[in-house]
Amino acid sequence: MSREHSGKSNILLKIFKWTIAIVGLILMIAWTGGAFHVKVRAEKLAYQPGKPLPENAKTYTIQLEKVAPRIDVVGTVASEETVHLSARISAYVSKVNVSAGNPVKKGQVLIELDSRDIDEKVAAAEVNLKQTRTEYERTLTLYKKNAATEQALTAAESMFNAAKAQLAEVKVMLTYTKILSPIDGIVTDRRVEVGDLANPGQPLFSVYDPLNMRIEVPVPVRLIEKLSLNQMVDINLDRPSKPFKGRVDEIVSEIDPLSRTQKVKVHIDNQKGDILPGTFGRVWVREDPYPAVLVPATAVMPIGQLEMVYVVRDDRIERRMVKSGPSFGDNIEILSGLSQGDVILISPVKED
Repeated sequence: MSREHSGKSNILLKIFKWTIAIVGLILMIAWTGGAFHVKVRAEKLAYQPGKPLPENAKTYTIQLEKVAPRIDVVGTVASEETVHLSARISAYVSKVNVSAGNPVKKGQVLIELDSRDIDEKVAAAEVNLKQTRTEYERTLTLYKKNAATEQALTAAESMFNAAKAQLAEVKVMLTYTKILSPIDGIVTDRRVEVGDLANPGQPLFSVYDPLNMRIEVPVPVRLIEKLSLNQMVDINLDRPSKPFKGRVDEIVSEIDPLSRTQKVKVHIDNQKGDILPGTFGRVWVREDPYPAVLVPATAVMPIGQLEMVYVVRDDRIERRMVKSGPSFGDNIEILSGLSQGDVILISPVKED
C-alpha cells in the first residue's frame, strides 16, 4: 500500500510542477506583451513634407514681370564693299602677285598681263606722232610764209591730232595690262594662274573690305513691322562667337513669294576685321512685351530631362517640377510649375 501511495504522490508532484511551469510561462508571455502595464492609446503623428529650410538660405519671391521675347532670324555675313575684278582686254597672264586671303592696299598691282603686243603699238604710235608733229610744224612754217595752203595746214594738223589720240588710246590700253586693287581689303576667290588667257569680263579676283561687314537676314513678313531703319539690334555670330550690336541699314521692299520674307541688311558695329564673309549669324527681333514668371537661372536644377526648383513653405522646402523657357540675362522664364507669390530657393540644395 505504501508503494502505491508513493507512486501516486510522485505523479501528483509532477503534475503540479508542470502546472506551475505552464502558469509561469503564461504569466511571462502576458508580461512581455504588456498585459500588466498601463496602455497608451495610439495617435496619428503629423507628417511634415520636404526638408527643413537651411540656415542663411537665400530665397526669391516670384513677381510677374513684363518681358519682350526675342526671336532669332538666321542670316549670312557679307561685306558692304566687295569688288569683283576682271580683265578689260584679252591677254595671257604673266604674273599673279597675291593669293586668296592676302591683305591688299588701294592701287596695289594684283595681276600683270602680257603687254608685248600693246608695247609695240605704243612704240608705233610714238613714231607716228613724231612724224605727224614734224609734218605739222613744217606745214605751219610754210603757211606763215604763204608757201602752203590753208587746206594743207588743216590736213597736217588733223593727222597730228589723230596721232596724239592714237598714242593716248594705246597708252590707256597699256594700263589695262596691270589689274589694280580699287580698295583696301582682302583678296578672296582667286580664279586665275600664270599662263591663263584672261578675257574681258572673266572674273579673276574678288576683294572685300573687312572693316565694313553686314549681315543679311530674310525676316518673316509678320516681324518686319518690328524693325525700322537705323534701329539697333542684337547680333550673334558663329565666328567670332560673341554678341555684336548692329544697325538696320536697308529693308528691301520686295517679298519673297516662296518664303514670305523680306531681306534686311544690318551693319555690324565694333568690327576688328576678323569677321569673314559667309559667316552664319542671328539677328534678334523683339516682340511685344507680356507678363512672365522670371526666376534666377541658378534656382533651376536639371535632373536628367527634368527641371526642378525648391519651393519654400512653412520653413520647409519641397522639390517641384517646372518647365523653363527663354533666358533674359541672368534670369530664366518659367512657363509652368510656379505662380506669383511662390517663394523659392535661389541656390539648389545638395541631395543627401
